[in-house]
Amino acid sequence: MALKNFTEDGNHNNVQELFCSAEFVRGVESELIVLSALSIFFSVTALLGNTLILVALHKETLLHPPSKLLYRNLAITDLCVGIIVEPLFVTYWTSVVKERWDICYYAIRAATFPSFIFCLVSLLTVTASSVDRLLALLLGLRYRQVVTFRRTCITVTALCLVTTIFAYAKLFVTLRHNQIHVQNDAARGQPSQAIPLNIARYRKAVYSALWVQGTLVICYLPYGTVVALISDRGMPSSLYHVWQFTATLVCLNSSLNPLLYCWRIREVRQAVKVTLKQIFCRSS
Repeated sequence: MALKNFTEDGNHNNVQELFCSAEFVRGVESELIVLSALSIFFSVTALLGNTLILVALHKETLLHPPSKLLYRNLAITDLCVGIIVEPLFVTYWTSVVKERWDICYYAIRAATFPSFIFCLVSLLTVTASSVDRLLALLLGLRYRQVVTFRRTCITVTALCLVTTIFAYAKLFVTLRHNQIHVQNDAARGQPSQAIPLNIARYRKAVYSALWVQGTLVICYLPYGTVVALISDRGMPSSLYHVWQFTATLVCLNSSLNPLLYCWRIREVRQAVKVTLKQIFCRSS
């Protein structure tokens, strides 16, 4: 059924009211039940996965503290998504199915602000992570003296997505130049003057950060696109359907990140294994 578009000033409160309109959401009950079930599952996995990562990071001693801070910050953000944002979305979708419009309106309003905050924190954190990898390459042995815990805390709150793109472009160009320089020195039989750096280990750390960055972009970009379209064109019923699924995709990111940490970061993987063994030994 074709439903009316939302075109009233692009006002945010009017959008929220529209999301709780019986006419607008009619016919989507089955979709909302499926999304609610998925969100409950994602909420549980985000809670368990990120709690486990935080415990593992607390025990792990090999990672540089600023790098550990960035991973811990992202894990805490994902944990908050699992215990705050996703339950609010489940409450919203359930209230629509049950036609509890009073609960629906408050649920969608309550979910909006923390969703924005946690998305912003996640973007700033992965941005800071890209800069951290760039500084590790450029500073070499001075990295641990320059990149301190306090400075990293400040950096997390001061960066943007443009910086991320620049940092990754710059670090790959510099890494390539560094490799060519080493090869040229070796061909001339001269000792390398390049920055002392374990290239294999550094490359692995960069790709680990890129996996986290890429997964976040894949999960967040569709939602951001839909929100931009809503602001520009209003809210037709077709966009409402897409909005539901893209919002769930954003929440999925919080469940995927713990898996990425365990897969790509050896120190975290080992700490997680030790933690799980201790849990199972105590339970048995």
